Amino acid sequence: MNRSTSRMLARVKAVYIYIKENGTVTTTEIAEEFGITDRTVQRDLNVLSYNGLVKSPSRGKWTTTKKKVKIS
Repeated sequence: MNRSTSRMLARVKAVYIYIKENGTVTTTEIAEEFGITDRTVQRDLNVLSYNGLVKSPSRGKWTTTKKKVKIS
């Protein structure tokens, strides 16, 4: 796996953990926490959403699902 893919996966994992620890958060809060653009956050959230790990209860807000996940 190349470095940029590895870095992206580490960030996606960190975003998931951030949402899990903070409950419902906004896209902007995630962007500010990680120092990334809203567009990058959206791409990361798309990965998490596609895998059933996060959902958006209302526009621009995100929370984790009840899907069990093993974080290593």
